[in-house]
Amino acid sequence: MAMFKSEPVRPEAYKKFERETPEWYQDAKLGIFVHWGPYSVPAWAEPIGPLGTFDEEYWFRHNPYAEWYYNTVRIEGSTAHQHQQEVFDGAPYDAFIDLWKAENFDAGAVMDLVKSTGARYFVPTTKHHDGVALWDAPGTGDRNTVQRGPHRDLVAEFKDAAEARGVRFGVYYSGGLDWHFTDAAVIDGPIEGDRRPVDKEYADYAHDHVVDLIEKYQPEVLWGDIEWPDAGKGPGEKSLVNIFEKFYASRPDGVSNDRWGETHWDFRTSEYEQGRAQEGDGAWENCRGVGFSFGHNTLEDESNSLSGVDAIRNFVDIVSRGGNFLLNIGLTASGEVPELQRHTLEVLGAWNAVHGEAVFGSRPLDSMLGAESDTPWVRWTRTGGIANAFVDLPVGETVVLEALSDRLDLAGAEVVGATSRVDGDTVTLMRADGAVEGLVRVSFPIRGDVEA
Repeated sequence: MAMFKSEPVRPEAYKKFERETPEWYQDAKLGIFVHWGPYSVPAWAEPIGPLGTFDEEYWFRHNPYAEWYYNTVRIEGSTAHQHQQEVFDGAPYDAFIDLWKAENFDAGAVMDLVKSTGARYFVPTTKHHDGVALWDAPGTGDRNTVQRGPHRDLVAEFKDAAEARGVRFGVYYSGGLDWHFTDAAVIDGPIEGDRRPVDKEYADYAHDHVVDLIEKYQPEVLWGDIEWPDAGKGPGEKSLVNIFEKFYASRPDGVSNDRWGETHWDFRTSEYEQGRAQEGDGAWENCRGVGFSFGHNTLEDESNSLSGVDAIRNFVDIVSRGGNFLLNIGLTASGEVPELQRHTLEVLGAWNAVHGEAVFGSRPLDSMLGAESDTPWVRWTRTGGIANAFVDLPVGETVVLEALSDRLDLAGAEVVGATSRVDGDTVTLMRADGAVEGLVRVSFPIRGDVEA
């Protein structure tokens, strides 16, 4: 699979889709991800830590992803299995579909929060690994949110709200797993062999879903996950090739991620700490939740979640290295953004309102002009002929930027959120009263020619 693979090879049938990643995506920098499904009813997982820091057997047995609840409760001896027996009397997973009411869901209110962060694109789950569709997907019978649970086309509501606010709309679709449609084994180790579906029946089923999403909602981002059934990878009427043909015909400037097996991608992805080797040349995106889960998890709190300031640092670090940040929120079963997650997005949005001009549309700065540092914490971006230094500057402390390049015009610098003193090739900063929460910024004009 291309997901998390350092050097994937594009098969011949997919080479026709290869092109420069559209400028809008490279400029976008920030997207908001939403995970929402029947798993939002139990809303339970062990918040053990981030993906990429545990061995696979331990990870799956103690999975911190609440959206994986359907799988984790089937692992005999797991804490989630015990929780399901004690709290829900061992009820089948599908009981949660009817308990998921979305009674307080207002797509416009959610999208107002998304828009306020400065995010340029928005990607909700349309079908996660549990196989429950958030629209009346073909072949799903009553196992979708139009026929059961919320009794609403949630994809349409998200799309209309995003479009009304000028936020580009994408769709997440799990083509690699569907625990209801297939008889795949419980996943307690590497996702290979009989742990993922590869047959033509499932390939056709998934193909029809993604084509339906393209035709009904015209997404600008196709965000696949895990893999794609092998039987659907070769050219043909109901193939992944056909899906990409339809997608780019609908959205010539659309973009696709790299989680459709080793087939096609416009940008690479990493997730928490997994796949960090893909963060380099070319377009890439790091995704994570505010906490350690994507789906809403009632066990998460401030101790295991990003604060607003944490989110700002993550965002700026990613952008400084040429990536995009896809930050996830997990709605409650009733359809609301948990307060902790809301606060994180509000702080990020307030900071972007002040500093976004030096982030959105930026490019990484040549390290000869400004190098990143962790002591003090400094990251750089470039906007046209301006070098922007973002500095972690606690209240009451000073930070000294030393040995700055002689190509930076220190005297002409604009300082936002701090006071400054220039002494030769050194700038001393102190946080200003009333500065917005988060990093401060110094923007230096660059002398001489600057790369386009």
